[in-house]
Amino acid sequence: MKKLLSILLALTLLLSLSACGSASMNSADKPAESPMATSPAFDFKEEMGFDSMTSGSAAAPTMPAPSPEEPSSSLPENVKMIYRGYLYLESTEFDAAIAGLEQLVTQMGGYFESSELNNYSPYRHAFYVVRVPSAKYQSFCSSVGDLAQLNSQRHTTENVSEAYYDTESRLVTQRTKLERLQELLAKADKMEDIITLESAIAETELQIEYLTGSLRKYDALVDYATVEISLEEVYQLSEQEQPVVGFGAKLAEAFKTGTSRFVNDLESFALRFARNWVSRLIWLVIWIVVIVLVIRWLRKGKKPTFSRKKKEQAPPPPANDTPENKQ
Repeated sequence: MKKLLSILLALTLLLSLSACGSASMNSADKPAESPMATSPAFDFKEEMGFDSMTSGSAAAPTMPAPSPEEPSSSLPENVKMIYRGYLYLESTEFDAAIAGLEQLVTQMGGYFESSELNNYSPYRHAFYVVRVPSAKYQSFCSSVGDLAQLNSQRHTTENVSEAYYDTESRLVTQRTKLERLQELLAKADKMEDIITLESAIAETELQIEYLTGSLRKYDALVDYATVEISLEEVYQLSEQEQPVVGFGAKLAEAFKTGTSRFVNDLESFALRFARNWVSRLIWLVIWIVVIVLVIRWLRKGKKPTFSRKKKEQAPPPPANDTPENKQ
């Protein structure tokens, strides 16, 4: 038993000595901290001239936002934007509105791509497709609203930069290909090679013409905005209904709107009748004649039936009571 205890004590002493040795070795082997570790961090971006980016509460530097008043011409040159507008107008002075629109388009440096005038309804209606410089697009749309009442408008923009520069790159490739084919054609001796090269040159020239036309179309759409204008002649301008509060006010406004629309419909009917009263009168006479003829035909068809019934239902003649029979 004593031997066992002595062995356990010896093992415990050895373990404690080894633990102390390992602790001393770890403290001795640990490298000393370098002065770079205690000094402030080296900012590579700051030394190279870049702004330092920090995390936490410090905010990263931001680019100044563009002013909302900047025109569309402030866009970078490599951005290709197409502007389209759709304006719906109405006016009681149709001729004056058209004259003002033509003058405005000329002042803005634009032109009419197409125009249409419809005069078949009681009131006239015009439709125009106008092209104006993109830099004056907003100014033109605002000025059109001064010529007539602008009921609604819609504007769209399309960024065609990717398609434009892709087409431009393909065009450069095709032109380079054409130059190489022409060089090979100048050195070709065999007829088969000449025919093959000429066919390839013709196909390449066709591709060049197609790509050139696409670029010209893009340039025309980018440089000049497209504005579609619908101008309608009206007897009275449409009223913009104001929001009302309360059921009584809404009901009164509804009666007022219904009465106004009924009066407008009557006026429109009277104007349409005044414009086409001759043709309407002729049709009215024709219908009257047709109705009279139909009524007469029906009466004639019913008379024979009545006479037959009367003959059938007539009483038998009386007995012969003449003086000769009595004698």
